[in-house]
Amino acid sequence: MAVKLVLAERIAPFSPCLPEGGKALEQAVINLSGSLTKLKGQRVALAVGSRGIHQLPGLVKQAAAMIREAGGQPVIFPAMGSHGGGRASGQQAILADLGITEEGVGAPVVCSAESTLLGITGDGCPVYINPLYETADQIVLLNRIKYHTDFSGETESGLLKMLAIGLGNPRGCRAVHGFALKKGYAEAIQSVAGYMLERLPVAFGIAVTENSQGELAGVEALWPKDFLAAEKRLLQKVKAESCGLPVEELDVLLVQEIGKNISGTGMDTKVVGRIMVKGQKEPDKPRIGRIAVLGLTEESHGNAIGIGLADITTRQVLAKIDLAATALNSISSMAPEQGRIPCVAEHDKAAVEGAALSLGCEGPEELDIILIKNTLCLERLAISQPLFERLRDRGRVRGIKEPEEMRYDAAGRLLFTF
Repeated sequence: MAVKLVLAERIAPFSPCLPEGGKALEQAVINLSGSLTKLKGQRVALAVGSRGIHQLPGLVKQAAAMIREAGGQPVIFPAMGSHGGGRASGQQAILADLGITEEGVGAPVVCSAESTLLGITGDGCPVYINPLYETADQIVLLNRIKYHTDFSGETESGLLKMLAIGLGNPRGCRAVHGFALKKGYAEAIQSVAGYMLERLPVAFGIAVTENSQGELAGVEALWPKDFLAAEKRLLQKVKAESCGLPVEELDVLLVQEIGKNISGTGMDTKVVGRIMVKGQKEPDKPRIGRIAVLGLTEESHGNAIGIGLADITTRQVLAKIDLAATALNSISSMAPEQGRIPCVAEHDKAAVEGAALSLGCEGPEELDIILIKNTLCLERLAISQPLFERLRDRGRVRGIKEPEEMRYDAAGRLLFTF
C-alpha cells in the first residue's frame, strides 16, 4: 500500500505581514529623532548579514537611500562571521544571492574576510573586527531578531550577535564561539558586543522581526544603548508566535532542502529537535525517529552545515556539498557534529525506504511521516494520511488538498510541490 500525503496548513497565530518594508523602515528611522543628523559628510558602513530575511533588498535599499539623503556615503559591508567559505568572494556571492548588489540597492558592496584584533574583554575574550569597519565614520546595523538554533537565552540572534560574531569575520566567529563554550552563548555575545559598542561608532541599529510565516512583521530603529532591552522584548514576542511542527513525536521527517539562507544551521535545530552543540541541552521535543535531507539550496554555495543533524541524505545532495566551506562553518561554530555526513542513499526513494527499514518497518506506509519544504516554511506541510487525520481532529492542521500518493520520477526523485 502506497503512502498518501495530505497537503495541510498549520493552525497557529501570527502577526500580519508588513507589505512595504521600505516604508516601515523609513518611518522607524524618522521616529528615532536625530538618528540621521550625525551621518552628514560621513562614510557610513551598513552592515548586512547572510540570512534570507523577508524583503531584505528593499530594506537595505531604503536604508542606503536615507543615509545618502542625510548627506552620508553609504557602503554595504558584510557581517557574516565564517559564512561564504571565509572568503571575500564568497561573502560577495552570498549578498548577491540575497539581492544585495550595488545595482539593486544603490550603494557599493565591499567585502573582506580579514580580521584585526580590536582588544580583549574584561572577562578574557579576544575581540576581532573586519578591518573594513575601521574605515567607516559611522556604522548602521540591520538584522533580524529571532531565536538562535544553537542555544537559548534572553537574547539570541540579532544586532548584538551581528556585532560580536558577524563583524569579526571567521577569526572573530571562532573566538566568540570558543569563549561561549566556557561562559555560555548569550553571556559571551553580550560581553563582546558591549565591548564593541564602547569602541565602535555605531550610529543606530535597525531591528526587524518576522511572523511565523516568515514574513516581515516589524521594523524598529534603536539607539545602541537600547539594543539589549529591545532584543529581550522582541525575542519574547517572536518566540510566543513561533511555529514548529504540529507534533511532539514523529517517525520520519523529510526535508526537501536545507541551506544557510534558511537557517544558520541549514535547518532550524529547534524545529527538528536536534542541536548537537557541546554543552547545549538537546530539546525535549519534537522527538523524531529519522530525518532525511533531500536537497541543498543553491544560495548555500555548498555550505551544508546542519547536514549532520540528519540520519540520511542522497547522492545528489552529497555532490553539491563544498566540504571545505562546511567544515569551516561547523568548526568555527564549535559544532563539527553539524557538518558530519549522514548515510547517503542513491536517491529520494531509497532515502525514504531506508528511513523505514532503519526503524524496523518493511515500508514507509507503516510510519507517521511529515514532508516539509524547509524549516523556515512551516505554514504548509505534507502529512501522511493517518497522522493528518489525528492532527486535524486535535485542531492543529487543516487540509488544503485531497490525499495524493507519494510519487517519484524515473531517477527516484520525490515529486511533490508545496
